[in-house]
Amino acid sequence: MLSTMSVGTRAVILFLGSAMLAAVGACRTAPGTLQPDSASVVVRAAPETVTVRDPQVEQRVVRLELRLLEREAQVEELEARLDDARREVVRAMAKLQTSASRAEAASAMAEAEIALQSLKAAAGQQAAAEIAQAAQLLQLATAEFNKQNHGGALYLASQAKSAVSTGRERLASGTQGSLRPGEVLFVLPLRLQATSRSNVREGPGADYSVLFTAEAGAPLTGYSYTDNWVRITDKAGRSGWIFQTLVGRRQEGAR
Repeated sequence: MLSTMSVGTRAVILFLGSAMLAAVGACRTAPGTLQPDSASVVVRAAPETVTVRDPQVEQRVVRLELRLLEREAQVEELEARLDDARREVVRAMAKLQTSASRAEAASAMAEAEIALQSLKAAAGQQAAAEIAQAAQLLQLATAEFNKQNHGGALYLASQAKSAVSTGRERLASGTQGSLRPGEVLFVLPLRLQATSRSNVREGPGADYSVLFTAEAGAPLTGYSYTDNWVRITDKAGRSGWIFQTLVGRRQEGAR
């Protein structure tokens, strides 16, 4: 077809084609026109730290914390009894000539024996630690009494009655005879206090109804635990369950 066109027509067509190519090139390089970047754009995601909590590990930590409280309470109790014993020895040395009478020692031993038998009948194995301790103290008191050391016998009989009193506190807490599956009794009652205003519930779980509220600093006594919950009583004698992180040790001077 081009062979039939005149020379003038061919010249016009070539001119128009060149003009179109120049216009296209100008558009591609016009100012403000976005140009593709020859370098690849690399997007790097910021590193993320994901903490995965192991329920079994957390459960073990909670139980170890409770055991630590229990051990600290035992040490505190032993230290208190050691101090009592030391004071008693000092008194005995200062009052060798005015020691307790035979009748006083015999009366105290009889009272301790009656209290011990009452605890055995009421608690059985639930207060085995206190029963064993009181029985041992009474044996020592009898030995001192037979040696005519009536002051020592009176002291040991008083210690036996104290051990029986601790066992009775366990019974008063309502834990004996109604232990839940997995519930563990403390070796001795723990002196605790509420670390903040806390709900005390009917059972060991957030699904149980709230029985009462313990104010921050309220003195509590712990008797047992299961999972993350501690069975306690307050000064009014009310009992229930409180979450472990909401209680802490009560100092000796606190009431």
